[in-house]
Amino acid sequence: MLVAVLLEENIMSITGGCLCGAVRYEITEPLGQVGSCHCSMCRKAHGAAYATFAGIKPGAARWTSGADAVGVYHSSEQGRRCFCKHCGSPLGALEDGELRWVALGTVDGDPGVRPGAHIFVASKAPWHEITDDLPRFDEYPPSMSNA
Repeated sequence: MLVAVLLEENIMSITGGCLCGAVRYEITEPLGQVGSCHCSMCRKAHGAAYATFAGIKPGAARWTSGADAVGVYHSSEQGRRCFCKHCGSPLGALEDGELRWVALGTVDGDPGVRPGAHIFVASKAPWHEITDDLPRFDEYPPSMSNA
């Protein structure tokens, strides 16, 4: 299934949204770096062994419906996680008030990118084994930048 469609302006578009469908978004630039985060906050927010996020260039994402249903949780001094207020689906993270990291599981179809690393593996779930050969970082790697 091809998720990216050609718009009238010849811009690639990636769409996605929450579980209940109340919140929808569109990303008009290719996704950036992708990492699977094993920190305890991501594990708890997603209810899983890890959460996979892709970077978004500034100005490339917009809410197409349900912007009023987007909740924000200040998970740390810098962290602003966003989610659907109705179904609780984690949508990503905000920087300067805009969606800059998308939870890859909320993308419709194939996002066209793949994870490039595991991050915060020092706090990974003790019951989970990482079985691939991707690079592993105990914390946030300085070389990993957004989009």
